[in-house]
Amino acid sequence: MTTATFPAAAEFHAASGAGQDDARFAAAARPLAAVTGAEIQAPLITGGHARYANLDYGASAPALSLVSAYLNEILPYYASVHRGAGYASQISTSVYENSRDIVRDFVGGRPDDSVIFTRNTTDSLNLLAGCLPLKDGRPAGEVLYLDIEHHANLLPWQNVPHRSVVAAATLEATVDRLREELARGGVSLLAVTGASNVTGEILPVRALASLAHEYGARIVVDAAQLAPHRRINIAADDIDYLAFSGHKLYAPFGAGVLVGRTDWLDAGTPHLAGGGAVRDARLDSVSWTTGPARHEGGSPNVLGAAALARATQVLAELDPAQWYEHEEAIRSYLVEGLERIEGVTVHRIFAGSDNGSIGVVNFSVAGYDAGLVAAYLSAEHGIGLRDGRFCAHPLLKRLGLPAGSLRASFGLGSRLEDAERLLAGLRQLRQAGLGWDYVVDAGRWVPANDTRNYPHWAPNTPGTAGAAPCTLD
Repeated sequence: MTTATFPAAAEFHAASGAGQDDARFAAAARPLAAVTGAEIQAPLITGGHARYANLDYGASAPALSLVSAYLNEILPYYASVHRGAGYASQISTSVYENSRDIVRDFVGGRPDDSVIFTRNTTDSLNLLAGCLPLKDGRPAGEVLYLDIEHHANLLPWQNVPHRSVVAAATLEATVDRLREELARGGVSLLAVTGASNVTGEILPVRALASLAHEYGARIVVDAAQLAPHRRINIAADDIDYLAFSGHKLYAPFGAGVLVGRTDWLDAGTPHLAGGGAVRDARLDSVSWTTGPARHEGGSPNVLGAAALARATQVLAELDPAQWYEHEEAIRSYLVEGLERIEGVTVHRIFAGSDNGSIGVVNFSVAGYDAGLVAAYLSAEHGIGLRDGRFCAHPLLKRLGLPAGSLRASFGLGSRLEDAERLLAGLRQLRQAGLGWDYVVDAGRWVPANDTRNYPHWAPNTPGTAGAAPCTLD
């Protein structure tokens, strides 16, 4: 197998304007934690292979190697939970229920907070939407949210009384706008993202929780992007509800979680009507139980919950300073490099924000469709990143990007070389253009006459599966 060669690190540093020995970037020379698939060799359309540079952590992060090892250890004991008397069933039940305590501890939950396992963040927020307090059969208050939200924290609230606020040019002014809406009264829940999935900018959730409570509302934080990058403490920040996903937190098998106060959840509409969620069922009526079981009807995703819990343990053991330094080194290097390339624009929501950003960078390349750039980087450089509207259509339209943009995202398994590879590919694009012909197939840009080989268990080559062009996160 031929491995493609790319410019040496020193050349990257020189081209980007950064000093080769810049101490700011030393923390990102190596991954902070081992992840599965870190050495995958991606076939290049121009011949040979290159180590796959995964810059798409924001969509689904690779599994931590420790999580994969743990799953292999418990998989032989996988069985039904809760009502099984067998040995394996008892072990699986113990693993599943213990996972709640582990996740609660990870987010600094209150002792009586409910921990409900779901399919993902979207599922968690839809669950909460069915638990809003009622008055005369209707929600007793409105849900307030910003226009920057991911669809997971936008669409569930459109089915209940709601108000939306367009974010201002600065974070400070945006908080003022939320205050004005809350002061009008009638809001029962403020729904906000912890960090933008489009630009990575972090919102001041502690201040927003205090603001919501000042006006008699509760707060739910969509932490799908924040939880994999920053430690969260529900109790210290006085957050009422928190939702996040395992697949973004280095845990496979598709589990999500909703953590928060029990009163709304115990009184709300059961999210999944089915076995395990009831005290007693009759032919034409039912008595529902309370606690997490109320919303976890059917056989639960035991392995998903276990993987999520194990991932939170690994993250909890990290030195936060080292963790944040590693991520910020890659981010600052990439942003500085992108801003030095003619025709490349880095996009932000808020001007002059000092609240920080996670490992997400959004940008566009003048004269090129975002999907074409993504296809080029993948096919010719072995780089994976995301293009489209990132399930945040209102925000992309307001940023003047109705057709979408590009997003590079990274995390514990990333290294500075991934950012270097991206910068080199973009510089080559600006200087020499595309090195191959590309066509649109099923709504996606793909290389023309692509004859690369793929694993036998993945028979479809890129473009033949009909992927939606701009709705996937």
